[in-house]
Amino acid sequence: MSGLQSAILLLFINIGLLWLLMRIPLGLRTLHVNRTFRCTPETLWSAMNPAGSKANWHHSVISSRPLSHRAGVIEQTYKHLDKNGEPLRRLLSLEPLTAVTGSAHGFHSAVIDDSTLDPSFWKEFRERRIVRPTPEGAVLEIAQTDRYRGLAFLIFRYVALRREMRALEGWLATGESRPQGYFEHPLVQVGLAVLSTLLLWPFLGLTVQGLMISTFLTLVIALHELGHMAAYRMFGHQSVRMIFVPLLGGVAIGGRPYRSLFEVATCALMGAGMSAFLVPILIVAEQLADRGIVPSPTRGPLLVFIMILGAFNLLNLLPMHRFDGGQVLRQIFRSRRSQTAASFVVTLCIMCVGFEVGLAATWLLAGLLVFTIVSMIGAGSVKPRQKLEEMKDGERMLVAFGLYAAIAMHGYAVVFAIDRIF
Repeated sequence: MSGLQSAILLLFINIGLLWLLMRIPLGLRTLHVNRTFRCTPETLWSAMNPAGSKANWHHSVISSRPLSHRAGVIEQTYKHLDKNGEPLRRLLSLEPLTAVTGSAHGFHSAVIDDSTLDPSFWKEFRERRIVRPTPEGAVLEIAQTDRYRGLAFLIFRYVALRREMRALEGWLATGESRPQGYFEHPLVQVGLAVLSTLLLWPFLGLTVQGLMISTFLTLVIALHELGHMAAYRMFGHQSVRMIFVPLLGGVAIGGRPYRSLFEVATCALMGAGMSAFLVPILIVAEQLADRGIVPSPTRGPLLVFIMILGAFNLLNLLPMHRFDGGQVLRQIFRSRRSQTAASFVVTLCIMCVGFEVGLAATWLLAGLLVFTIVSMIGAGSVKPRQKLEEMKDGERMLVAFGLYAAIAMHGYAVVFAIDRIF
């Protein structure tokens, strides 16, 4: 298989995976989880009932109590923070299940208010929990229904339920609930990054050069996400993490919702912005290798790394809907007309880099079409509960110049590296 065929195959695999994870219409789906616990039904029910005496058993729940002035409504507060840094607050409508018989207990619940997300997010979410006695103790039956588009959030909800069951098991045994799961652990993410590198290797040629390119691509993705994480930290997020998805890349996750449009734009821009700081350092290192001041064999790998770093971040700055470039432009320019004009200018600048390195117009247009399609494959936007703060003029100018600098630096990196490699 030629290099071009491998690249096309990898592209179609990525588009297919993105569509399955983010856009496939699944409709209303119900997750079922049943687990038997060695405890009395009364103990289990006191924990599962949002109005029960042990309803705050979970490590992420601060309190869960019925509202005295609203019958059938439960107020829950969580350690997760809203955009103002306050504990997340959620209101549940609670309806006892009358269909359960004997000593079983159960309820239906729905979310009617949320301090972080718009109520429309919870429009079709319903949950049913039943506790039944068994000879071994008690069984908990959970049925959680919602409308899903894409497998990603469905899988997330299922994993969250399984983690909750493990935490409940620990709480019943020790009286203490602890976070469950190791997926976000740095060592696990390093392992996933290595796996991603090995999965990319065959598409880039099962040679030493192919392994080098796949390794460099993984490093570039990691550096890009570290830039996002640094921005989150700068804006006061108490916890940030990186999730590496083999073949698809990575995603940085902040510790709370955004507060302002300036925060959205800066956090999106800093992925490419952080990498831009490396461009002059790498170019100086290549020049030193060319003069023999540092080992000459490092010159070739340095040029390849500069090319991958520049190309990856430059493409990510395209003004597509789901790309960082599109995120930034939507915050700077609020009207449709100004967004369209800015998108045209940014796209033209990036295409000029393509012309400069010798790409044919046909390939540039085909690539632009592909990236447009890919940018449309993404999860639907989650509407926040409160409107984000608008940008000030100074902030808008700062972000605009930052976008220009990032495009210029990475464009120069691509031209510099390709000119010396070829």
